Amino acid sequence: MPSVLITGANRGIGLEFARQYAANGWRVFACCRALEKATPLNQLMADHPGAVFVHPMDVTDSDAIAAVASTLKREAIDVLINNAGVAGGGGSGPVDFDNFTQVLAVNTLGPVRVAEAFADHVATSNLKTMVSITSGMGSINDNGSGGYLAYRTSKAALNMAVRTLAHDFSNRLVIAIALNPGWVKTDMGGSGATRTPEDSVAAMRKVIDGLGPQDTGKFFNHSGEEFPW
Repeated sequence: MPSVLITGANRGIGLEFARQYAANGWRVFACCRALEKATPLNQLMADHPGAVFVHPMDVTDSDAIAAVASTLKREAIDVLINNAGVAGGGGSGPVDFDNFTQVLAVNTLGPVRVAEAFADHVATSNLKTMVSITSGMGSINDNGSGGYLAYRTSKAALNMAVRTLAHDFSNRLVIAIALNPGWVKTDMGGSGATRTPEDSVAAMRKVIDGLGPQDTGKFFNHSGEEFPW
């Protein structure tokens, strides 16, 4: 039975990843900050006993990440999905540097912490795949409007981290990619977004299923096409 670890799995895209992988017979290690607030995720675990496991993990907390990695030390993780993220507000105007620091901590440093902590788990699996959920707003080429400084910067930095980790983990044959989910109707994306979580995740899973060693270090759109850096 293949396995997947998902961060930020209590709602939105992360929860939908957990639902779809569980429905397809995968072992799902679903991570979120506050278990007591993760009612739909806890229900998913109850619906799939012995297949879905929920772990408390704040991606800005190295000790919390290490604790989960230790708990799962005997588990090979076929697909790791770095999904946890925050928007951090938008528009232009004076920079709130405390907010900027928090956005970077969650969106950039968090995925790197998780990737490093679980590198051995992924490397010992069959699929050896790490996916970091980024954004088209992290594309330097695609920035024609400005605004959302903290969010854009954090995702552009995440993209560089993915590209670097792909090189650093290549000796262990790990495939590391950045993946854009599109504009999705979640708490972060808002009701005006163009895609549902169900559609976005189904499309991204097709991309993940088709990955090979030649794809490591790339930035993909949910459509499967490469996205401009």
